Amino acid sequence: MTETQLKQNKALRDAPIGVFDSGVGGLTVVREIIRQIPNEKIIYFGDTARVPYGSKSRETVTRFSEQIVRFLRTFQVKTIVVACNTVSAYAMETLEQDCDIPIIEVVRPGARTAISATRNGRIGVIGTEATIGSQIYTRYIQELNRKVSIYGKACPLFVPLVEEGLLEDPVTDEIARRYLTELIDTGIDTLILGCTHYPLIRSTLGRIMGDEVTLVNPAYETAMELRRLLEVHDMLCQTPPTLGSNRYQFYVSDKADKFIRFANSIIKYGILSAKTINIEAY
Repeated sequence: MTETQLKQNKALRDAPIGVFDSGVGGLTVVREIIRQIPNEKIIYFGDTARVPYGSKSRETVTRFSEQIVRFLRTFQVKTIVVACNTVSAYAMETLEQDCDIPIIEVVRPGARTAISATRNGRIGVIGTEATIGSQIYTRYIQELNRKVSIYGKACPLFVPLVEEGLLEDPVTDEIARRYLTELIDTGIDTLILGCTHYPLIRSTLGRIMGDEVTLVNPAYETAMELRRLLEVHDMLCQTPPTLGSNRYQFYVSDKADKFIRFANSIIKYGILSAKTINIEAY
């Protein structure tokens, strides 16, 4: 290998990872990436001005996603993580066609884990209206195992409740009980948290579903999938970033102060800043 090639490989390994979501939910994926792949730099974008995505059309979600990818590419990211189930359901085919770098999403890792976890072949999925309506989890799971039964339930109020910080609130508890009663009656033993916001209310969901139901957190599974991808492509960063190297950078489309407070409560890293950008310019 020539000296030039060695420099190119090092530059690729040292390049950041781009992560994006409709709002703060993707921070659960960032948290897992920090835990599982601690040497990596991260550029995160949360579309806080246009959240939620789950009630928007396929065309709108795709347009938003293309804008965000163009923004992340300005940082020469080596890969992009779509930390949003709605984008995974609506826009992945377009994004994969347009990207010449690896791009991964949160649905496939969660689906594979659910199949391994279920004992009775009954899997529940909760998500936004768009994710459940697309039946993307049903398709992926049945591609791998047609004997499994999948029960989907849209829970559209969970995202705004999480965005407002009502993680341990009686209102969230009451709404969760109303949503989940239908799934409990199906006899599922595995439940996929099909939105990256949902792990933030995992304790509430687990308490309502009971100990016999395994909760699948696609955020963790996505971080492990990302690690494998970086290893396969020889893009895993070998050394920790130096001090002052902007290890983690956060960008939003609105309400940066609120985002910083919320991000620090989730990641507990000491996030000091988040920049507001005009995403419509991309």
